[in-house]
Amino acid sequence: MYAFVNGPLVWIAFAVFVLGSIWQIASLYKMSKRTDKVFYNHYNASAAAGSVWAWLMPFGSRSWREHPGLTVGTFAFHVCLIVAPLLALGHATTLKFNLGIGWPSLSDSVIDAMTMVFLAAALFLLVRRFVLPQVRIVTEPKDFVVWAITFLPFLTGFLCYHKMLLDPDTMLMLHALSGCLMLICVPFTKLAHAFLFFMTRAFIGSEFARRGTKTW
Repeated sequence: MYAFVNGPLVWIAFAVFVLGSIWQIASLYKMSKRTDKVFYNHYNASAAAGSVWAWLMPFGSRSWREHPGLTVGTFAFHVCLIVAPLLALGHATTLKFNLGIGWPSLSDSVIDAMTMVFLAAALFLLVRRFVLPQVRIVTEPKDFVVWAITFLPFLTGFLCYHKMLLDPDTMLMLHALSGCLMLICVPFTKLAHAFLFFMTRAFIGSEFARRGTKTW
């Protein structure tokens, strides 16, 4: 079980993640070409790029500026979500060992700090769903499932690094298992906003520009 989770399952998860994401993007693009011809006839590349950029930058949009707490929590969550797994020393070492590919990494102490920031930001976003009525009313059970799928790889990584709760090998297996689950779910759940964000923000930015206004 341990060898399968830390070996073949990892590559299966990456394959589903990459191929599933390509399939989703291609399917949505094909559908929009068929149903949104007006959009492509009046596509404004400058407004689309401006919209994406404004929403990628902390406090770059009006909404981000009006909600500073949410802005800090959201960007802390997403920056750590992307950077920590990509530059974790353990992941770089595994890549080098299995494929002979060198990969940059940050020290364990930095990744550990980023993991704690991520866990705190994730809890903040979860509590926000319960506390704010305007957020609670649009929250569905599947949102909590997606939250848990995202939270578990970091929690198990933190517990494994600090040798807490279970023995390190078991916790490492749970860490790999939860990480694979998250990768597999990205193309088929709300986690797909990792790449759909760029498409939707570009669409909205271009459409608003056509109407003489902007979204940020």
